Amino acid sequence: MKKISRHFWALGLLLSSAIAGGSALAAKKTTIPLPPTPPVAASAEQIQPLKTGDTIPDVLLTNADGLNFNLKKLIKNQPTVLIFYRGGWCVYCNTQLGQLKQIETPLQKLGYQIVAISPDKVEKIRESLKKYDLSYMLISDSEAAAIKAFGLAFKVDDATFAKYKKDYGIDLEEYSGQSHHILPVPAAFVLDQKGKILYSYVNPDFKVRVDSQALLQAAEAAVQPKTAK
Repeated sequence: MKKISRHFWALGLLLSSAIAGGSALAAKKTTIPLPPTPPVAASAEQIQPLKTGDTIPDVLLTNADGLNFNLKKLIKNQPTVLIFYRGGWCVYCNTQLGQLKQIETPLQKLGYQIVAISPDKVEKIRESLKKYDLSYMLISDSEAAAIKAFGLAFKVDDATFAKYKKDYGIDLEEYSGQSHHILPVPAAFVLDQKGKILYSYVNPDFKVRVDSQALLQAAEAAVQPKTAK
């Protein structure tokens, strides 16, 4: 009887080890590594942005009411024209925001929403919405989570930071509420509801933005196969 008991005890130990090993293996199989976030570039020319055909990352942002939300969940609601701009202090950005306002109605008729992201803190976002009478969404990414994840982030060097503050009265830390000195290269993306990038425009020259009519045409072309059915 003792031999039989020892035999079953050993068999039980082997079965327990096999089950534990199988569970560990199953856990390993279900673990999906997240794609690496591109590093913050030393200059606008060195960024590694997402491209047409890529899927947008999952990031947490803040709206003008100070509420956090998931970008992918927002995109699920409807196709989106997604804009990255440097901030409410940038005259080129403000000009672009005004131009987007002019194509907002035709974009809405195509089923799109406009979402514009900057490193501005919530208070500065509210100021821009009021100052330029915008009805589309301005979003705060003050910690640069989306800016980094989209591969658009570069760090403003100390000399440029000081020049902005001294010569132009632009305090990047005041606008973002952060000390990271990160800005996005201005960009425009057309996204479907799954977060796939159907069109992208990224230009390291912050003075050059995508033409609003060209952006409208790209958005229209992206939904054309659906409307043709």
